[in-house]
Amino acid sequence: MTFFAVHHASIRRTKLAAAAALLAFSTLNATAALVPSGITLAAKQELVRNNGSETETLDPAMVESVGAYNLTTDLFESLTATNNDGAVVPGVAEKWEQKDATTWIFHLRKNARWSNGDAVTANDFVYGIQRFVDPKTASSYANVFGVFLANGNEVAAGKKPVSTLGVRAVDASTVEIKTSGPVPFLPELMSNPNFAPAHRASVEKFGKDWTKPGNLVSNGPFQLKDWQVNSKIVMVKNPNYWDKANVQLTQVTYLPVEDENTDVKLFQSGENDMTYQMPTGTYAKYVKQFPGDARNSLILGTRYYSFNNRDPLMKDVRVRKALSMVVDRDLLAQRVTADGQVPLYSVLPKGVVGADVTTYDWASWPMAKRVEEAKKLLEQAGVKPGTKLRFAMNTSDYNKKMAIFVASEWKSKLGLDTQIESMEFKVLLKKRHDGDYQIARNGWVADYNDATTFLQLVQCGSNQNDNFNCNPKADALVKEANQTTDQAKRAQLQTQAAKLAMDDYPMLPLLQYGLPRLVKSYVGGYSLKNPMDRYHSKDLYIVKH
Repeated sequence: MTFFAVHHASIRRTKLAAAAALLAFSTLNATAALVPSGITLAAKQELVRNNGSETETLDPAMVESVGAYNLTTDLFESLTATNNDGAVVPGVAEKWEQKDATTWIFHLRKNARWSNGDAVTANDFVYGIQRFVDPKTASSYANVFGVFLANGNEVAAGKKPVSTLGVRAVDASTVEIKTSGPVPFLPELMSNPNFAPAHRASVEKFGKDWTKPGNLVSNGPFQLKDWQVNSKIVMVKNPNYWDKANVQLTQVTYLPVEDENTDVKLFQSGENDMTYQMPTGTYAKYVKQFPGDARNSLILGTRYYSFNNRDPLMKDVRVRKALSMVVDRDLLAQRVTADGQVPLYSVLPKGVVGADVTTYDWASWPMAKRVEEAKKLLEQAGVKPGTKLRFAMNTSDYNKKMAIFVASEWKSKLGLDTQIESMEFKVLLKKRHDGDYQIARNGWVADYNDATTFLQLVQCGSNQNDNFNCNPKADALVKEANQTTDQAKRAQLQTQAAKLAMDDYPMLPLLQYGLPRLVKSYVGGYSLKNPMDRYHSKDLYIVKH
C-alpha cells in the first residue's frame, strides 16, 4: 500500500495464515482488544492518533494509501482481518476452507451487522468486491488485487462484465471466491479494506457523497462521527458491531498532520497519543527523552524514488542507473534518517515471503568506483554537468531532509542540479499516477506478506506502477509463478523476475521502512511484532494512568 508522509512500507512479516489453506479457521481467534489480566483500564477510552496526511478517501474500494487503510479498517471489516501482531484472524467470516487450488469458501457469522442495524450478507460482499474491480469505480487498486480473482484482469480492463468476477453468494451467509490461479495467501489478502462489503442502498442513495458523516453506513468496530478536512476525522464505537464487547475505545480521533515536528509537539502537549513518525535524525534524542514512549521496528516496506520512464531524460536506462549508483544508502540510513532503517537495493524488502531479495553488483564497490562508472554512463547518454532534475515530494520535513541529501549526492558527484517541489500528498499521488513528474518520492508497505505485492510496482500495466516501465520477460516469469503450486519454483521465478525488472532501473530503492514513533505508555495493545504497520483501533485500549 502506498505510503505517504512516512510510508511505513518496510517489513510486514505477517505469517501467512493461509499456509494452513485446507483447514477451516476457528471462531476462537478474537479479533478485538484482549486486555491482559492485571491491567486496569482508564475510565475514559478515547484515543488521538496522527495519520500523517489528509486521506484521499473513506471509500474502501478506492483505498491505496496507508492512511486511508487505517481509517477504513476502523470503519469496515472484510471477510478476514489481521490483529496488531500481524496475524490473520476471522473478520465477518468466522471460518473458511479451501475446496481446491482455486476455490475458497467463507462462512459469515450470523450476528454481523451494519451500523444502521441491517444484517451483513454474502450479497453485500459480492456487491462490494464487484464495485471495487468495476472499471466504472476507477479504483487504482482494481488490477493490483483484481489479478488474483478469476476474470479479475478482464473485468478491471472492461473486457468482461462484473458478473463474471470470481465472487458469488452461495447463500445469505456463504461467500465463494474463485481465484485466477493458486493464491496461498488469499485469507491474508482478503483482510484488506478493498475487499470490504458495501451497503448498496447507501451507495446508490448518496452517490459520491455516501462516505460523508450522516450518510456513511459501515460494518466495522467504529462509525464515522465527524470529518473536518485538513483538521480531523472522529469515529465512535459502533454499537451494532458483532464483537463490540471486546472493543475498548469509545472514540478515536485521527489527525492529518504532515509535519513531524508539529506531530511531536502535539504529543508533548498531550494533544496526541500516537505520532505518525519521528522527524529525521531525532530518534536517539527522543528515545532518551521519552524512554517509555519510543517505539521502533522494521516493517515490510520499500522506501524509494520513482523514475518516470516516459520522461525524455529518465527514459534512458543509463541515466537511471547513474542516479541510483551514486546515492550512499549507508550514509542516508546512519546519518540522515538515523532511526534503524536499512539500505535497500531492490524492490523487495528483507523478510518478504515468496522470493529472495536481490541486489546490484556495484552495491559493494567503493564509492569512488561507483561515481566513476556513473559519470561514464551520463557521458554516454549525452547528459552534461549542470543538467536540471525535477523532484516531486509531499510536504514533510522527513521527506525534505532525505531529498536534500539525495540531491546533494547528485550535485557533488555528478554535477546535476535538482529542483525540489513540495506538495500535499493527494496532489503528489495524482501527479505520480498521471506521469506528471520526472522523479518523485514514493514508498510501499506490503498489503500482505508475499513478493507479489512488491512486484506489482514494476509490472507492465499495473495501476501502481508509477514508473511506467515494462519488462515483458519479467512479467512472463511472474505469470508463470502465479500458476504453479510448487512453492520453491514459485520463489525462484519471482526472484528472477525481480532481478530482471530491477536491472532496468525503473526506480531508485533507498531504505527498508522502519517505524520510529512515539506512543503514550498508557496506550495498550501496540505490538512490536507487527510487520506491516497495521494498528487497528479495535485492538488498542487506554490503561489507567
